[in-house]
Amino acid sequence: MPEPILASRLNSMRSRPDLWNGPLDVLDRIRRAATVDGLGAVDLNYPQHLEGIDRTALRDTLADTNLRVGAINLRFDDRFAAGAFTNPDPALREEAIRTTVDAGMLALDLGARHVIVWPAFDGYDYPFQVDYRALHDDLVTGFTTVADALPDVMVSLEYKPLEPRKFYAAHDMATSLLVARDTGRDNVGVTLDVAHSLIAGENPAQAAVRALAEDRLFGLHLNDGFGRADDGLVVGSIHPLSTLELLFELRRGGYDQHIYFDTFPVNEDPVDEANRNVAAVRRLWRRAGEIDAATLADARARHDAFAALDAVGPVTERNPR
Repeated sequence: MPEPILASRLNSMRSRPDLWNGPLDVLDRIRRAATVDGLGAVDLNYPQHLEGIDRTALRDTLADTNLRVGAINLRFDDRFAAGAFTNPDPALREEAIRTTVDAGMLALDLGARHVIVWPAFDGYDYPFQVDYRALHDDLVTGFTTVADALPDVMVSLEYKPLEPRKFYAAHDMATSLLVARDTGRDNVGVTLDVAHSLIAGENPAQAAVRALAEDRLFGLHLNDGFGRADDGLVVGSIHPLSTLELLFELRRGGYDQHIYFDTFPVNEDPVDEANRNVAAVRRLWRRAGEIDAATLADARARHDAFAALDAVGPVTERNPR
């Protein structure tokens, strides 16, 4: 199976401006991402990354750098602090839906077919604060309405268990798949963010398999972390074996969408960090393809942990640079 197209988080490219000549507006960040060997796409945040950007200049920059848009990621502002699709104000719910549809139209205009909705405010903070059934139903209604308006676009829910809300209407893979299933629409699915999955106490590989089984794994945000917060660390830097298992299951399940590096360099050179992400994926993707599937299947059938680990082999060698 060929390697997936790899995409960068543009906001990562804002880090360490001292290592880059000139300003770092969105177009500059695209040019900076293009210096990373192995990246084929960038994802844009809507509406933030389009504010003040000429659409023709954006298209020209993408063409000049040989990068395409992988997906448009929704970022709701503080007007929706009480909820986007679940806001108690019907007018704000409708505005959130319109904003998401606009993002989908932009995706189509830029040659992408994927809108990722991170419902940053669709949750609650206190006991008795919300009607849980109504919260779920409003989320389903929002995604259904968007899906019907964008029949040619994949619309996916990027779940997260907490931050900034204490609890979310869809906080893990199971509840997110329930939302997608309850829409009754084939173009509604889930984006799996590894750090979010770890915070939720999940095994990302198991979460991915469940979504693949329902043909609803529309996106993957690859990163790593300690599982306490949204760390956004280099791919495989904390959980190399679990990352290998995730990529193995993606290969086995026929995942054919791009992989997006949702990582957050602070003190690090973001180009160096992205290069390390690319190297880790390439190494682990290749290793996943080298695993003897029959031997591993036999070990799994017997629930033999050590035989399974022997079939996989060590994964801790240094990433090739």
